[in-house]
Amino acid sequence: MKDRIIAGIDVGTYQVKVVIASCSDSKQEKGLPKIIGTGFAESRGLRNGYIINETDVIRSVRSAVLQAEKVAGVEAKKAYVSIGSVGLDEIFSRGEVVISRADSEITQADVDKAMQDSEERIEDSIPNRKILHAIPVSYTVDNEPVLGRPHGLKGTKLTVESLFVTCYEQHINDLVNVIESIGIIVEDVMAAPLAASFVMLTKAQKRAGCILANIGAETVSIAVFENTFPVSVKVFPIGSNDITNDIALGLKIPLEEAEKIKRGGMSSMNYSKRRLEEIISARLSDIFELIDAHLKRIKRDGLLPAGIVITGGGSGLSTVEDLARASLRLPSKIATLDAGNNSKIRDASWAVAYGLCMWGASDNDKVSGVSIAKQAKQSILSWFNQFLP
Repeated sequence: MKDRIIAGIDVGTYQVKVVIASCSDSKQEKGLPKIIGTGFAESRGLRNGYIINETDVIRSVRSAVLQAEKVAGVEAKKAYVSIGSVGLDEIFSRGEVVISRADSEITQADVDKAMQDSEERIEDSIPNRKILHAIPVSYTVDNEPVLGRPHGLKGTKLTVESLFVTCYEQHINDLVNVIESIGIIVEDVMAAPLAASFVMLTKAQKRAGCILANIGAETVSIAVFENTFPVSVKVFPIGSNDITNDIALGLKIPLEEAEKIKRGGMSSMNYSKRRLEEIISARLSDIFELIDAHLKRIKRDGLLPAGIVITGGGSGLSTVEDLARASLRLPSKIATLDAGNNSKIRDASWAVAYGLCMWGASDNDKVSGVSIAKQAKQSILSWFNQFLP
């Protein structure tokens, strides 16, 4: 049986990263997608994750794709793409349905109708937005909480509490247009924090409750998990570039030197190390205060046993782990990327691109559970299976 070729494209604010992987559809050889090629290029034409200059973005994406194709020795004809702009947001809703069967048993059709009702209730409140992911957070049958799935239970009314991850339709369309302009068909679009979670979080962490925080160049994106499933996704317009700017202003040095110092490189500039630590700590504290405020809003502050897992370019700063622990009152750790024998990716910055490949590999030619970028409706449970043990 011929292996399937899967490509993941992560258009980040600092770099465009492309991973090309092969995956066997044979049940006997099923496993992690094997990475056969990687490529990256400096991101240009983006601001806080959304496209402001399409020509520059096309050039960056084409460069990264060509590099990955050359290493892999194959052409990427289709790809899964991530989006992590500040336009990414969430909205909660509730849907209800009266059980349709005469014997009062709940079927998949009832679950789908409840989710559809949940979606219809928010349609008027999200103009210019498109739903990327529709996630049922909890169910009740006749006002009694359901532990597990509602299928097979009996009752008169099914209620679902839902999380919808949305993004500006314009941002999604611009991203799809860029990828398809270089001759690659976009299979699907996924929120970057969720794509990274496939690689960076264990099932035990998701089950206990945790938060994955990606500190990028211009944005900080988070995904909160509880009982295995995502319960919140959010992107903040702040990132490690703000730390670079603070260092440049605080130490009165050029931006290039500030970036070098931030990354721990040698510099010819004279500066106070104590002052540098104060500057970095102040901006990181701002980031964690934003995260803490969000956790309070969704009533999860101090209640995630697996704590915060930090990734992205900003995770390399020496004080980030301790500051996160103190600010959020949660266990804290820096994420490490274990891609098995896939030694072509060496650090956690590749998590989103590789996570997209894992998502594509688990699809098995079924309709994806998150195909809203190009399709109007979806099967929720087919995507949920990606998070189950």
